[in-house]
Amino acid sequence: MSTLILNLDFGDCPPQKKATEGNHKHQRFIQRQRRIQRNLKQKQMQVPARPSGSGHSKLQNKGGALSTNSKQKLHPQGPEPIGETPSQKNGIEKPLSRKVSTVSWLTPAPSRKTSSVSVASKVDLLSEFQSGLRPLPPARTLPPAPEKGYNKKMVALDCEMVGTGPKGHTSSLARCSIVSYSGDVLYDEYIRPPCKIVDYRTKWSGIKKEHMVNATPFKAARKEILKILLGKIVVGHAIHNDFKALHYFHPKNLTRDTSRIPILNSRAGFPENESISLKRLTKQLLHQDIQVGKSGHSSVEDAKATMDLYKLVEVEWEQQLARSPPSQE
Repeated sequence: MSTLILNLDFGDCPPQKKATEGNHKHQRFIQRQRRIQRNLKQKQMQVPARPSGSGHSKLQNKGGALSTNSKQKLHPQGPEPIGETPSQKNGIEKPLSRKVSTVSWLTPAPSRKTSSVSVASKVDLLSEFQSGLRPLPPARTLPPAPEKGYNKKMVALDCEMVGTGPKGHTSSLARCSIVSYSGDVLYDEYIRPPCKIVDYRTKWSGIKKEHMVNATPFKAARKEILKILLGKIVVGHAIHNDFKALHYFHPKNLTRDTSRIPILNSRAGFPENESISLKRLTKQLLHQDIQVGKSGHSSVEDAKATMDLYKLVEVEWEQQLARSPPSQE
C-alpha cells in the first residue's frame, strides 16, 4: 500500500491578507479624517468675525456656525494631524496621537486694562494743561460763626461810686466796667472824681485810697466810656444811677434795666413791680453768690451777672418791647 504525503504550506497567505486588510483600513481612516478636516475648515471660514469682548466662549448655532457641543461630538479629542501613520509593535496598532488645533475665534478676548504707561501719559497731559491755566484766587475764609443770641451791639455796664461833697452825700464815679454780650471785658478802669473824696464807701464799692493814685481823670474816662456806649444797647441793674454818675442820658429804647423787667421777677418768684436787688436775682435764677466778703463789690462781676440775667428772658422781653416800645420821655 503506497503512502501519500501532502506538503501544505500555510505560513504566507494569511499574514499577507491580514496586512493588506490593515493597510486598506488605515488608508480609509486617513481619507475620512482628511474629509472631516476639510469640512471643518470650510465651516470655520463661513463663521462671521465676532467683536472682541463679546464672549467667545459661547457660540450660537445660527447661520451655519457650529456650537462647542457639536464640535465635541465630531471629534471628542480633536482631529488627527495629517500625514501621521500609526506605529505597529508586535502586530498591535497604537492609538494615534491627537492634538487639538487651536482656533483663533475660540480663544478668549484679551482683557481691556489700562496700562500704567497710558495712565502716566494722561496725567502728564493733564498737568501740562493745568499749568497753562490762570491760577484761581485763594478762597475767602469766613469768620467763625458767632454764638447763639450773640449781639455785638449790646453791652452791660456797672459802676462803683464814692462819696464827695458835704458829708460825702454826693455819689461820684470811681470805677466803671463794661462787658460784651459774651462776657468779655471791654473796659475796666479806676476813675478819679473831679471833687475831693470824703467817703470811699469801701464796704460796698471796694474802692480804697491807693486805687486813686494812678486812676484815670473823670473827663478822659468819660470820653472813652461814651465812645463805647454810643449806638449800643446797654444792659444794667438800676442803670439810671450809673448814667447819673457819668453825667449822661442814654436813649430809653436802647436801655435794658434788669431791675425793671417784670418777666425776670416773675420767673424768680418775686412781685413783678418790685425792684429786687441784683444779688437776690442772681442767687435765685443763676444760683451764684455775688457781692460777698468784706472787700466790697466788683463792677466786673456785677456787669457779667446783669448780662446773664438779661439773657434768661431776652427773647420774651424783646418781643414785648417790640409790641409796646418805651416812650422817649
